[in-house]
Amino acid sequence: MSTACLLVGTAVLTLASQDFELRWRHSVERIEWRESWAVDGGRLHLTEAAVKGSGAGMEPGEGARLMKGWWVWRPDLAPVSVLTLAASGATGQGWRLCDAVTCREIGAEPGAPIALRPCGGADVEP
Repeated sequence: MSTACLLVGTAVLTLASQDFELRWRHSVERIEWRESWAVDGGRLHLTEAAVKGSGAGMEPGEGARLMKGWWVWRPDLAPVSVLTLAASGATGQGWRLCDAVTCREIGAEPGAPIALRPCGGADVEP
């Protein structure tokens, strides 16, 4: 299994694999979201998205299927060099970032947005 490295704001985070998952609760609807990401060639690629329900601006994506209470789909989006996460503090918790071994909470306190990028990746979107 190969590892990957992410810059989370100014901190370096070594992942147990190339894949990681982000989970959070929508600040208004309080519905759970999760996204599966892969570090690929210095970019981040969204491989799957899921939402536990629906609400204002939270409709499941095209081709979503209901699986064990989650609407799950595979977004057709280009990889990105930077993923920016809001740290509003409005949800009572932060983002949960998990790899194959462990989970960490980031952005729990209100503050500036948090940038996730692969170590050594490009700083600017194409």
